[in-house]
Amino acid sequence: MPHFAAILHMERPELNQEYRPLHLEYLDRLEQQGRVFAKGPFADGSGGMVIYIADTMEEARELAEGDPYVVKGVRRLELREWKI
Repeated sequence: MPHFAAILHMERPELNQEYRPLHLEYLDRLEQQGRVFAKGPFADGSGGMVIYIADTMEEARELAEGDPYVVKGVRRLELREWKI
């Protein structure tokens, strides 16, 4: 199954901690469904990355755009297909 890298660029750091619990709950739920391969923040604080497992780019975009960080404008999404 294809993998997709959702690069989440920090846009509104002042809101990061407020929406972090919702972001982590969202990803935990998807991880339990087998939809997340890996996730984590960048060491420099500029954002983070989630590797989604999806059938298509459209499906991966739907998953990534459902992240509360993206919905609330805390992070800007850049989505790319990732080859393992």
